[in-house]
Amino acid sequence: MFSSQVRISKFARLRGEEFDVVVIGGGIIGAGIARDAALRGLRVALFEKRDFGSGTTAGSTRLIHGGLRYLEMLDFRLVRMDLRERETLLRIAPHLVRPLEFVMPFYRNTSFYRWKMRIGMTLYDLLSFDKSLPNHRSLSRDELLEIEPALRREGLQGAMLYYDAQANSPERLCIENIIDAAEYKAQSFNYADVVGAVREDGEICGVRVRDLLCESGEEFEVKARVIVNASGAWFDGVAGALTHQPANSIRTTKGIHLTCPPLTRRAIVLFSPLDNRLMFVIPWLGFGWLGTTDTDFTGDPATAHATQDDAAYTIKSVAHYFPAFDTDKIYYSNAGVRALVKKNGSESSVSRMHRIVNGKESGARNLISVMGGKLTGYRQIAEDATDAVCLKLNHSAACQTAQLPLPGARGKNLPTDVERTATNAGLTSETVEHLFNLYGTCATHVINLAASDVNLCERLSPYTHDIAAQALYAVRHEQCSRLIDFLLRRTLLGFSEDQGQSAAPHVASLLAQELDWSSERTAIEMLEYQSHIAITQAFRNGEATTKQNAANEQRAVIERVSPLVAQVK
Repeated sequence: MFSSQVRISKFARLRGEEFDVVVIGGGIIGAGIARDAALRGLRVALFEKRDFGSGTTAGSTRLIHGGLRYLEMLDFRLVRMDLRERETLLRIAPHLVRPLEFVMPFYRNTSFYRWKMRIGMTLYDLLSFDKSLPNHRSLSRDELLEIEPALRREGLQGAMLYYDAQANSPERLCIENIIDAAEYKAQSFNYADVVGAVREDGEICGVRVRDLLCESGEEFEVKARVIVNASGAWFDGVAGALTHQPANSIRTTKGIHLTCPPLTRRAIVLFSPLDNRLMFVIPWLGFGWLGTTDTDFTGDPATAHATQDDAAYTIKSVAHYFPAFDTDKIYYSNAGVRALVKKNGSESSVSRMHRIVNGKESGARNLISVMGGKLTGYRQIAEDATDAVCLKLNHSAACQTAQLPLPGARGKNLPTDVERTATNAGLTSETVEHLFNLYGTCATHVINLAASDVNLCERLSPYTHDIAAQALYAVRHEQCSRLIDFLLRRTLLGFSEDQGQSAAPHVASLLAQELDWSSERTAIEMLEYQSHIAITQAFRNGEATTKQNAANEQRAVIERVSPLVAQVK
């Protein structure tokens, strides 16, 4: 049993220890920094206020791409970096990052425009000269309709077809960076809020951290030679807490996505008829993934959600190109907040290139700040930040993260004996394939755990092939602390058609046993997950109605979960 005492003990061991670097922020970039620094032999501690990968990482479009539109902005450096990183991720995490075909249709466009796009595609190929993916090609109108028959036919002239990549679960990409960092002795904590700095002789020499899972809200002081602020959309707040100076360094913009029945077989690049913004319709987990928007956002990033206006914009933009699109059948929404280096201009015109700010320019000599960036380039951003750390510490060690595969990519297939173990345990080939797609070769551990107890082979939901063993594995090996962690970030259950609601009671019971939760704590976990679902549905009837529906649902959840928890305890 992995009780809260284990976590308290882990925190307590931080007292008296001095790290080379403390990383604040457990999104994909912070996790990448922790991995890189640990691989270089530095003593690393990472603190994340919520769960790993729960912020901007979880709200991304889930694409690993160079970004065609950045060519038009003449941001060649960003495009080249991301195209190189796309290839790197295809190599070090092939179970999580896979090639994806993209189609850009032409509708009543001038010859000059089509010529310009062909030049852009050629340049895109040239900038990815070291790629393993095919070059672009042109499609006639008939060829396009043969492969994507749902597209609007009126005014259609043809298309360009090219390749980028997709990460179904950037949250798991983040988790694998955390796991690999831990293998090299990094210590990472989720639900650990950095509330201030520790100072000696006026200089920052550590951080004060509050354990958000501890009822007493106990605080710890953690000493470090260098502090890295990689808190993304929360950057300015963290910077202010560390330096006691107002920070206004980033621009935050919100992007939303909607999930619907599948519309296409490939990713379709669209330009909204409402404002000509670039958008995507993407095949994802058997659904259509629609988005994204790009609007300034000034609130707490944790509260970002799709509004009625956001949904209406997205639906109208997509419906223009797909006449048979059932606009009433939207399963749920997703939202996230980008952290961009501050610049004036329209939201979409702001560069996604990152910036590393070192030393006194960041407000303190021992503070390194990481601003901007996007999912695709996270590994390079982490390398740049870790280079800055090593320079400050006079530590000479080369970056290895572009060469060493992530844990699930160590091996191309599951060993034969593991497949035999799965068969003997009664796991179907579909379940084994699902586990491999989620964990890569680390699925070995899940399968062996399932084989130890027939109850752990039980499916959690009729909508997916996830099994009970995954819940125990998530707690024991992936720092899963909450029900929502498991449903949204250790698995993709929360993105199934019923958003994991059929699985939630069973998962809650498994986590309650493993984490020694009381019946009250288990009920709270269920309530909080229902609150999350209410937020993803807020675009339907407005926030006031959504809150009332959430309250009603919470009362029903308490009635449902109490007998279950009583049986578990």
